Amino acid sequence: MSGVDGHLIAAIPGDGIGKEVLPAAQRVLDAVAVRHDFALRWCELPWSCSWYTQHGAMMPPDGIDRLGETDAIFLGAVGSPGVPDHISLWGLHIPIRRAFDQYVNLRPVRLLPGLASSLRECEAFDVAIVRENTEGEYSDVGGRFATPDGDVAVQESIFTRRGCERALRYAFDLARQRGGVLVSATKSNGLMHTMPFWDEVTAEVAASHPDVKWQRMHIDALTARFITHPQDLDVVVGSNLFGDILGNIAAAVSGSLGVAPSANLDPTGRFPSMFEPVHGSAPDIAGRGVANPIAQVWCGSLMLDHLGREKAAADVLTAIETVTADPALRTRDLGGRATTKDVTSALVDALP
Repeated sequence: MSGVDGHLIAAIPGDGIGKEVLPAAQRVLDAVAVRHDFALRWCELPWSCSWYTQHGAMMPPDGIDRLGETDAIFLGAVGSPGVPDHISLWGLHIPIRRAFDQYVNLRPVRLLPGLASSLRECEAFDVAIVRENTEGEYSDVGGRFATPDGDVAVQESIFTRRGCERALRYAFDLARQRGGVLVSATKSNGLMHTMPFWDEVTAEVAASHPDVKWQRMHIDALTARFITHPQDLDVVVGSNLFGDILGNIAAAVSGSLGVAPSANLDPTGRFPSMFEPVHGSAPDIAGRGVANPIAQVWCGSLMLDHLGREKAAADVLTAIETVTADPALRTRDLGGRATTKDVTSALVDALP
C-alpha cells in the first residue's frame, strides 16, 4: 500500500498494443516520479485474453483480493479476435469496477496542441464526460428464452437512486470546479421508466448546486452536438451506456482514440481506482512498434492526480502537449510516422 514516498501500482498490460503502450507509459511515469522524489512500485500481472485461453478465466480466483492490496490499477488494452468481447469485459473490467465500487468513469477530452479535429471548423474544445459506471444498462439481469414464436432476448437496465445520485453529484461538483455548465444526457421521451427517473434525480442534485448552469439533452441531439459544436460543451454526464457512447464519439472528434484516456474512479478512496485508455488492443498493428502511447500516458497523469501527486500529473500533461505540438512526433493514427519508442523518448525529454 501507499508509503510516505511511493505507491504500489498493479500493471496489467493485457493484449495487443497494450503490451507496448503500457511499458511506454511506465517509463514516463517512473521518470516524473524521480523528478518529484517519490517511487512507483509496479506489480506486473499477465491477465489477458491470452491468460484466458490458458486458464479458462481472465484472471485467477484471488485476482480481486490481489488488486485490493494496491493503490491503483494501470490497465493497458484487453481484447483478442479469439475471445468474445463479452467474455473479456465481464471477466476483467466489470468485476474490477464493481468489486471496487468504481462508480465514476471520467473521460477528459481535449483538442491537444498541434492536433486537428476531424471536424472542419472546430479549433478548440475541452470536455469532461462523467459516466455512471456500475449499473444502468450494463446489467447482468435478463436472459435468452425459447418461446413458441422463436427465441427472445431480454436485457434489463437497473437504475438506483443511490447509483444515479452519486455519479450526478460528482459531475455537478466537477462542473462547479471548472466554472462551466453541465449537460445531462437523457432519452426520457422514449425510455418511459429509467430516463424519467434519471431526470428526476438530476433535478434533485442540481437543486444543491444552484451555481451550476445545467440542461437536459436527448442523447440523439447531444450526439449531434458533439459532431457539430463540441466547443459549446463543458461537463457532460450520462448513464453507463450513454456515457460510454459519448466518450468514444468525443475521442474520435479529438483527433484519434490514441490520445483518449479514461479513469474508473472510486472517489471515496476506499478502494483502488483503475486507469485505462479508451482505445482497444488494435491487433492489426500490435507488435509493429507504431502504437500511440499518449492515451496510456495521459491515463498515468490521471492516476497520479488521483493519488495526490498533482504537480507530477501536471508535468506529464505538459509533456504530452509539448509532444503533440511537434509534427515530427505524430504516430500513424495522427497521420505521421513516429514510432512508439520515438514518442515515449520525447515525452520523457519534455518533462519539466
